[in-house]
Amino acid sequence: MKFRKKPVVIEATQFWISGTWPEGVYMDAESSTGFRIDTLEGSHEVTNGDWIITGVKGERYPCKPDIFEATYEPVEVAFEHKSYP
Repeated sequence: MKFRKKPVVIEATQFWISGTWPEGVYMDAESSTGFRIDTLEGSHEVTNGDWIITGVKGERYPCKPDIFEATYEPVEVAFEHKSYP
């Protein structure tokens, strides 16, 4: 059987050592990259340029840039304009 991912909007922030770090990323001297994030599956290394995704239940996990670009696309948020009397 084949399956397709449901169209779900996610939050994601790209990790850059010199920038503001996404929530959950921390320094780890034991890691080969020097950085880690704790996920539902355990601790994972984070590399400069990785995307940190926040899932539908608030969980966070890293995603390599090439996989992110192949899997996700930007979403334009439309704001509904309401008139009030």
